[in-house]
Amino acid sequence: MEKQFLPVSRKDMEKRGWDEADIILVSGDAYVDHPSFGTALIGRILESRGFRVGVIAQPDWRSSRDFMRLGRPRLFFAVSAGNVDSMVANYTANKKRRREDTFSPGNKPGLRPDRASIVYSNCLRQAFSGVNIVLGGIEASLRRLAHYDYWDDEVRRSLLLDAKADFLVYGMAETAIVELAQRLKKGEPAAEINFIRGTVVVRRDLSFVKKRVVLPSFEQVKESKQDFNLAFKKIYREQDPFHSATLVQKHGPRWVVHFPPALPLPREKLDSVYALPFTRRYHPMYKTKGGIKGLETVRWSLTSHRGCPGECAFCSIFFHQGRIVQSRSRRSLLEEARGFISEPDFKGTINDVGGPTANLYQAECSRYKGKGFCPAKKCLFPEKCPEFKTGYSQSLNLYRSLAELPGVRHVFIGSGFRYDLLKGKENRAYLRRVCESFISGQMKVAPEHSDAAVLKLMHKPGISVYKEFLRDFKQAGKGLERKCFLVNYFIVGHPGCSLDAALDLALFCLDRNMQPEQVQDFIPLPMTLSAAVYYTGKHPFTGEKIYTAKTLRERRMQRALLQYRNPKNKKLILEALGELGRKDLAGKFFKKHV
Repeated sequence: MEKQFLPVSRKDMEKRGWDEADIILVSGDAYVDHPSFGTALIGRILESRGFRVGVIAQPDWRSSRDFMRLGRPRLFFAVSAGNVDSMVANYTANKKRRREDTFSPGNKPGLRPDRASIVYSNCLRQAFSGVNIVLGGIEASLRRLAHYDYWDDEVRRSLLLDAKADFLVYGMAETAIVELAQRLKKGEPAAEINFIRGTVVVRRDLSFVKKRVVLPSFEQVKESKQDFNLAFKKIYREQDPFHSATLVQKHGPRWVVHFPPALPLPREKLDSVYALPFTRRYHPMYKTKGGIKGLETVRWSLTSHRGCPGECAFCSIFFHQGRIVQSRSRRSLLEEARGFISEPDFKGTINDVGGPTANLYQAECSRYKGKGFCPAKKCLFPEKCPEFKTGYSQSLNLYRSLAELPGVRHVFIGSGFRYDLLKGKENRAYLRRVCESFISGQMKVAPEHSDAAVLKLMHKPGISVYKEFLRDFKQAGKGLERKCFLVNYFIVGHPGCSLDAALDLALFCLDRNMQPEQVQDFIPLPMTLSAAVYYTGKHPFTGEKIYTAKTLRERRMQRALLQYRNPKNKKLILEALGELGRKDLAGKFFKKHV
């Protein structure tokens, strides 16, 4: 039987014999039926549990008409801004409008509104009085409590209140959204549904919550940066799914109630998610509009695991996917790959086998099963904990098995690697084998910076670790038929990074003839540790005062120093060198490069 997209119109519903949908998903992304797209994944899970699910993708928010195309759902609307926070999708780090949106047809920008979750929810309230609204996706997940918003440069309320929604599901949401749907189906009033892991609600009375951690109120964190950091510390410490308490934060006369995170999915349940009948295509309605570029890099890719124990301070994964690594079985991944082979447009190349970090497949700690993670120490920082085990033998077995499938010509790993887990004698066999057969000539790594203080703030290993990896990588590439290269990712403008530190990073790269192209301007993402430091000027856990470059001019100078080969950067580099009193370095920067 041919796989079908979920209904996007009344006509689609009529073909299925439906007079109404149980749940309607509203998304800021175009409709792509692929497991890398949250709307498709949640839709397929709900469908597999017997619910009638429809999709409204990128509705025109200037009127209520688009939101009414599938009618009123029996249970609720599930609203998501898409795979990316709408402000990140719409604006650069320097707050300029982006010229493209790869999650929209033909890369066309402007098809999702700013603060899409709020706008969509308000439109739905106008169209359907009293309807249940559930927020989800990365935008909701990282804005579930009072948070600093970079684009407004102020502390905003929980998204749940601004959107006037009934529930917010955070994290990966599979179990939370199903339990919520089942309880609403049984007739439980929305105002009485509590204690679903991975959800947030608003209540006036807290008598039903016995074990709770009280956060400074929204009004307090908005007025006091000290209270903001106090709230952040409490939130950060209550992210272990096995031991966290319910968090409560007052917003005016009401309480935002944040139930503990969802438990990690057992392997068989994680496998079952990827066995659902995804078409792995964008909806045909986009064919004449240029297609969806965001699908191209992931269509023939495999998600092997989720979660990351790295806890990088600037990254949102800790608060969204969590710190515990959850890996799929080899059998599940092989079965998904066999599905590729049956597709007429599959050319034989699996573009990626990975997750947030490529080389964490089957990584584990004995505490992960039932105990959670250590509250007082980190898995990988300042160095790898002895209890944390990489799964390299199982990874290589998987890669080999995929490569041996009839119809598969190449298996590549396109996700980024943790280079600190590749250095050293014990990891050389894995590194050599990956360089030999499973990268398409380029391995992606993220040293991020060279300055010791900046790296410590980021929760990244010191630069000496990166230098050790460089030696091992060079050794691993000797004698191979094709040459292997590194693609290095760096961040400029991160808290702690002064113009002096940016110069040191530029000299580090220049001395090694590195030509950084993958340079990211720091964005303080909501609920991240780096955003708390950026906003308050202090580290939440140590109280240390930390400098952050906040002017556009200095941020541009930091980037220019690092991208010294670009002739357009000459003026900014000279300004930076002059400001630092280091014009003597001009010849080093420009003699061969500009």
